[in-house]
Amino acid sequence: MNSSFFLLTVNSSGSLLPIIISITILLVLLVGSALISGSEVAFFSLKPKDIDVLENETEKYAITTLALLDKPKDLLATILIANNFINVSIIILSTYLSAQFMQDGPFKLMVDIVGITFVLLLFGEVIPKVYASKNGLKMTKMMSAPLKKIGNVFPINILRKGLVSGTSIISNLNKKKSIDVSSDDLEHAIKLTKAKNEENEENHKILEGIVKFGSKDVKQIMKARTDVVAFDVNTSYKKLCNEIIKFGYSRIPIYKNSFDQVAGILYVKDLIPYIEEVENFEWNALLRKPYFVPETKMIDDLLKNFQEKKMHMAIVVDEFGGTSGVVTLEDILEEIIGDISDEFDTDDLQYSKLDDTTYVFEGKTPLVDFYKVIDIDGKEFEESKGESDSLAGFIIEQAGKILLKNEKVTFANISFIVESADKRKVKRIKVVIEPKIEHDEN
Repeated sequence: MNSSFFLLTVNSSGSLLPIIISITILLVLLVGSALISGSEVAFFSLKPKDIDVLENETEKYAITTLALLDKPKDLLATILIANNFINVSIIILSTYLSAQFMQDGPFKLMVDIVGITFVLLLFGEVIPKVYASKNGLKMTKMMSAPLKKIGNVFPINILRKGLVSGTSIISNLNKKKSIDVSSDDLEHAIKLTKAKNEENEENHKILEGIVKFGSKDVKQIMKARTDVVAFDVNTSYKKLCNEIIKFGYSRIPIYKNSFDQVAGILYVKDLIPYIEEVENFEWNALLRKPYFVPETKMIDDLLKNFQEKKMHMAIVVDEFGGTSGVVTLEDILEEIIGDISDEFDTDDLQYSKLDDTTYVFEGKTPLVDFYKVIDIDGKEFEESKGESDSLAGFIIEQAGKILLKNEKVTFANISFIVESADKRKVKRIKVVIEPKIEHDEN
């Protein structure tokens, strides 16, 4: 029965040669599908160290592989087109062979659909890709030259160019047009939403901080050198520990002779293992290398530097190389989210509010803090402040001299009255905010 079925369906002429040739071609195509599928994983899963290996080799396969990787879209298009050609050919040949051995019916249909799909997935996709993921360099060495030749064979070369061009056009169409919005526009939009929704005041403050973030430099937010807690490198260990406990800082600049010669940064956590050491303990051996930044560095750039270097403090230097002060990661973040307090921060404010329109500020109060307290954007001040960054510096800039007690400076609708000063600096200032005069256009 089986013999008559085979003779009946194998071939009307009784020849097995076409079937043998078809099976041979089918096996070759299946191997080709496996190699090309594996190549996709091998080429696109190479690690940086694998690329370094290829760059250091002079063999032809390494040069060819790097050339293919330089044009990843072309390489991927070649792999996909070639793989689809081979898979379609496998399906056609498999269907032809099944027709030679089986009559039409449900069983033949099941073999054509399930059987061929299973073989293609297992031997043409899964196994080669698993192998390629573990042996990427070997696979690229074997397939770099064949893929280069396949990519230049007609009609694959034409289809490859068309596919790459088509995807580029689609990508360009899908790109959203960039909207050129200035910081002033964003600030105005935030003010409009703030006026309509006053409940989320904290969120609006954060948004305003983000908008202004990119326009501020280090000098505007740093702690001036006169307010920095720092120690000489020759300070005794006992005195150092007592001072650290007194001030409560976790990172402290250490200088040699003067603060203009910062030797390093002392991390208090580095001292913990040596807390029981004797008086002559050489604590200065624990210093970490300081990071210096100019006064003019923008704080958004400094934030990136802090992230890259995994640092929290920088020493700010002026144009002559002298130390102007220090800036910390906390100072930068406070420009966005507002004041950050910890268990060591004191509640000693640098200003007093006498009523809704009258304040008393310390002269050293940074202008950015002054803006926050009286709730103004500070644009007019920033345009007129010159080189000053403190409230005292601003009024001295406006007056052109060091003001004495009871002298007054008016800027915009704000009056600044000196309450305490000496020949060298302005110490305390009373600020009186006058109501703005609305001009009638008529």
